[in-house]
Amino acid sequence: MDIFLIILGILCLITGLAGCILPMLPGPPVAYAGVILLHLTGQVDLSTTELVAGLLLVILVQVLDYVIPMLGTKYSGGGKWANRGTLIGTLLGMFFLPWGIVIGPFVGAFMGATKDGMDNTQALKASFGSLLGFLFGTVLKFVLCGYFIWIFIRELIMVHMEALQSF
Repeated sequence: MDIFLIILGILCLITGLAGCILPMLPGPPVAYAGVILLHLTGQVDLSTTELVAGLLLVILVQVLDYVIPMLGTKYSGGGKWANRGTLIGTLLGMFFLPWGIVIGPFVGAFMGATKDGMDNTQALKASFGSLLGFLFGTVLKFVLCGYFIWIFIRELIMVHMEALQSF
Protein backbone atom coordinates (compact mmCIF):
# COMPACT_ATOMS: atom_id res chain seq x y z
CA MET A 1 0.00 0.00 0.00
CA ASP A 2 2.90 2.34 0.80
CA ILE A 3 4.32 2.01 -2.71
CA PHE A 4 0.91 2.88 -4.18
CA LEU A 5 0.69 6.00 -1.99
CA ILE A 6 4.22 7.05 -2.92
CA ILE A 7 3.50 6.64 -6.64
CA LEU A 8 0.23 8.54 -6.26
CA GLY A 9 2.11 11.24 -4.33
CA ILE A 10 4.69 11.55 -7.10
CA LEU A 11 1.88 11.90 -9.66
CA CYS A 12 0.32 14.63 -7.50
CA LEU A 13 3.63 16.49 -7.34
CA ILE A 14 4.08 16.32 -11.12
CA THR A 15 0.47 17.41 -11.68
CA GLY A 16 0.90 20.21 -9.14
CA LEU A 17 3.98 21.46 -10.94
CA ALA A 18 2.09 21.42 -14.23
CA GLY A 19 -0.74 23.28 -12.50
CA CYS A 20 1.57 26.23 -11.91
CA ILE A 21 1.32 27.07 -15.60
CA LEU A 22 -1.94 25.36 -16.53
CA PRO A 23 -4.68 27.45 -14.95
CA MET A 24 -7.23 24.64 -15.01
CA LEU A 25 -5.17 22.72 -12.43
CA PRO A 26 -4.74 24.03 -8.89
CA GLY A 27 -0.98 23.45 -8.65
CA PRO A 28 -0.02 24.02 -5.01
CA PRO A 29 -3.05 22.21 -3.50
CA VAL A 30 -2.42 19.15 -5.67
CA ALA A 31 1.30 19.15 -4.82
CA TYR A 32 0.42 19.48 -1.12
CA ALA A 33 -1.84 16.43 -1.52
CA GLY A 34 1.26 14.56 -2.70
CA VAL A 35 3.04 15.43 0.55
CA ILE A 36 -0.02 14.33 2.55
CA LEU A 37 -0.04 11.00 0.68
CA LEU A 38 3.61 10.48 1.59
CA HIS A 39 2.79 11.25 5.22
CA LEU A 40 -0.01 8.64 5.12
CA THR A 41 2.42 5.88 4.19
CA GLY A 42 3.45 5.48 7.79
CA GLN A 43 7.10 5.37 6.82
CA VAL A 44 7.43 9.13 6.95
CA ASP A 45 6.46 11.15 9.98
CA LEU A 46 6.05 14.80 9.09
CA SER A 47 5.36 17.05 12.04
CA THR A 48 1.97 18.62 12.56
CA THR A 49 3.64 22.01 12.41
CA GLU A 50 5.11 21.23 8.99
CA LEU A 51 1.77 19.97 7.67
CA VAL A 52 -0.19 22.97 9.00
CA ALA A 53 2.45 25.41 7.73
CA GLY A 54 2.25 23.80 4.29
CA LEU A 55 -1.53 24.10 4.29
CA LEU A 56 -1.37 27.76 5.33
CA LEU A 57 1.18 28.45 2.58
CA VAL A 58 -1.11 26.81 0.02
CA ILE A 59 -4.05 28.96 1.15
CA LEU A 60 -1.91 32.11 1.11
CA VAL A 61 -0.49 31.45 -2.36
CA GLN A 62 -3.93 30.60 -3.77
CA VAL A 63 -5.35 33.89 -2.44
CA LEU A 64 -2.32 35.89 -3.60
CA ASP A 65 -2.64 34.37 -7.05
CA TYR A 66 -5.80 36.45 -7.51
CA VAL A 67 -4.69 39.53 -5.53
CA ILE A 68 -1.18 40.07 -6.94
CA PRO A 69 -2.31 41.08 -10.46
CA MET A 70 -4.48 43.79 -8.88
CA LEU A 71 -1.54 44.97 -6.79
CA GLY A 72 0.60 45.05 -9.93
CA THR A 73 -2.01 47.21 -11.61
CA LYS A 74 -2.25 49.52 -8.61
CA TYR A 75 1.49 50.00 -8.20
CA SER A 76 2.03 50.61 -11.90
CA GLY A 77 -0.29 53.60 -11.86
CA GLY A 78 -3.72 52.04 -12.32
CA GLY A 79 -6.65 53.63 -10.57
CA LYS A 80 -9.85 52.31 -9.03
CA TRP A 81 -11.39 51.25 -12.34
CA ALA A 82 -8.16 49.63 -13.54
CA ASN A 83 -8.15 47.46 -10.41
CA ARG A 84 -11.79 46.57 -10.87
CA GLY A 85 -11.09 45.79 -14.52
CA THR A 86 -8.26 43.49 -13.48
CA LEU A 87 -10.58 41.60 -11.13
CA ILE A 88 -13.37 41.37 -13.71
CA GLY A 89 -10.89 40.32 -16.40
CA THR A 90 -9.49 37.63 -14.10
CA LEU A 91 -12.94 36.22 -13.39
CA LEU A 92 -14.03 36.32 -17.03
CA GLY A 93 -10.67 34.94 -18.16
CA MET A 94 -11.31 31.73 -16.24
CA PHE A 95 -14.00 30.89 -18.79
CA PHE A 96 -11.49 31.07 -21.64
CA LEU A 97 -8.66 28.88 -20.40
CA PRO A 98 -5.77 28.70 -20.78
CA TRP A 99 -5.01 32.10 -22.33
CA GLY A 100 -7.98 33.92 -20.82
CA ILE A 101 -6.40 33.83 -17.38
CA VAL A 102 -3.43 35.83 -18.75
CA ILE A 103 -5.20 38.05 -21.27
CA GLY A 104 -8.34 38.73 -19.18
CA PRO A 105 -6.67 40.72 -16.39
CA PHE A 106 -4.51 42.56 -18.94
CA VAL A 107 -7.50 43.62 -21.05
CA GLY A 108 -9.59 44.33 -17.96
CA ALA A 109 -6.89 46.58 -16.51
CA PHE A 110 -6.55 48.39 -19.84
CA MET A 111 -10.29 48.97 -20.16
CA GLY A 112 -10.57 50.07 -16.54
CA ALA A 113 -7.61 52.42 -16.89
CA THR A 114 -9.18 54.09 -19.91
CA LYS A 115 -12.36 54.50 -17.86
CA ASP A 116 -10.18 56.15 -15.20
CA GLY A 117 -9.31 58.71 -17.88
CA MET A 118 -5.81 57.50 -18.68
CA ASP A 119 -4.38 57.72 -22.16
CA ASN A 120 -3.36 54.52 -23.96
CA THR A 121 0.26 54.71 -22.76
CA GLN A 122 -0.72 54.99 -19.11
CA ALA A 123 -3.38 52.30 -19.55
CA LEU A 124 -0.80 49.94 -21.09
CA LYS A 125 1.54 50.59 -18.16
CA ALA A 126 -1.22 49.62 -15.72
CA SER A 127 -2.00 46.55 -17.84
CA PHE A 128 1.61 45.43 -17.84
CA GLY A 129 1.58 45.79 -14.06
CA SER A 130 -1.27 43.29 -14.06
CA LEU A 131 0.73 40.96 -16.29
CA LEU A 132 3.80 41.24 -14.08
CA GLY A 133 1.62 40.49 -11.06
CA PHE A 134 0.32 37.37 -12.80
CA LEU A 135 3.87 36.25 -13.62
CA PHE A 136 5.00 36.87 -10.04
CA GLY A 137 2.08 34.77 -8.77
CA THR A 138 3.14 31.98 -11.12
CA VAL A 139 6.68 32.12 -9.73
CA LEU A 140 5.29 31.89 -6.18
CA LYS A 141 3.33 28.78 -7.14
CA PHE A 142 6.46 27.19 -8.65
CA VAL A 143 8.47 27.96 -5.52
CA LEU A 144 5.84 26.42 -3.25
CA CYS A 145 5.51 23.31 -5.42
CA GLY A 146 9.31 23.05 -5.51
CA TYR A 147 9.31 23.18 -1.71
CA PHE A 148 6.80 20.33 -1.56
CA ILE A 149 8.90 18.30 -4.01
CA TRP A 150 11.96 18.94 -1.84
CA ILE A 151 10.10 17.75 1.28
CA PHE A 152 8.97 14.61 -0.57
CA ILE A 153 12.46 13.75 -1.82
CA ARG A 154 14.10 14.63 1.51
CA GLU A 155 11.77 12.33 3.44
CA LEU A 156 12.17 9.45 0.99
CA ILE A 157 15.95 9.75 1.19
CA MET A 158 15.82 9.85 4.99
CA VAL A 159 13.71 6.66 5.07
CA HIS A 160 16.18 4.88 2.77
CA MET A 161 19.20 6.15 4.72
CA GLU A 162 17.70 4.78 7.96
CA ALA A 163 17.05 1.44 6.25
CA LEU A 164 20.65 1.26 5.03
CA GLN A 165 22.01 2.10 8.49
CA SER A 166 20.03 -0.72 10.06
CA PHE A 167 21.99 -3.28 8.03
